[in-house]
Amino acid sequence: MVLLTLMAIITVGIVRIRNLFGVVVLSGIYSFLMASVMIVLDAVDVAMTEASVGAGISTVLMLSVLYLTKSRESVPTSTPLFPVIVAAAAAAMLLFGTLDLPPFGEAATAVHQHVAPHYLAKSMEETGVPNVVTSVLASYRGYDTLGETTVIFTAGIAVLMLLRGRRKSTKPSTDA
Repeated sequence: MVLLTLMAIITVGIVRIRNLFGVVVLSGIYSFLMASVMIVLDAVDVAMTEASVGAGISTVLMLSVLYLTKSRESVPTSTPLFPVIVAAAAAAMLLFGTLDLPPFGEAATAVHQHVAPHYLAKSMEETGVPNVVTSVLASYRGYDTLGETTVIFTAGIAVLMLLRGRRKSTKPSTDA
């Protein structure tokens, strides 16, 4: 509850602050707290990804972008009522979608009765990989992992292209 409370406070701070450097720093802190929540939930692999991508790379990239732009957000010219309505509607739909979920950590859920035992029992036999997590990510969900890696690689290339900027040609014109 402490981590979730801190995350809520930081979210309010991110929304209220106008200094973009402060927003970037608070976003990095938020990602670090999210990684901490994932550790508490025993999802260490997700926590490491969140810490490296969310708190690490994203913060560095945002600071790089901030170096190339202004450091203060412009004052809005109108009341942001429409985005608030859209966000509230999305939150209501997400909450409605969770009403049918089983209680967190319940052992009698379908995933614990069908898929997980199969992976634990047949992982070494079917994939030849002794680590179950690796066999799930690299073999059972190989195409999904390849897709995720391709998306991250493409996003990284796009960010590098944006940060590189346009270079002016120094060659003299050959027009007569």
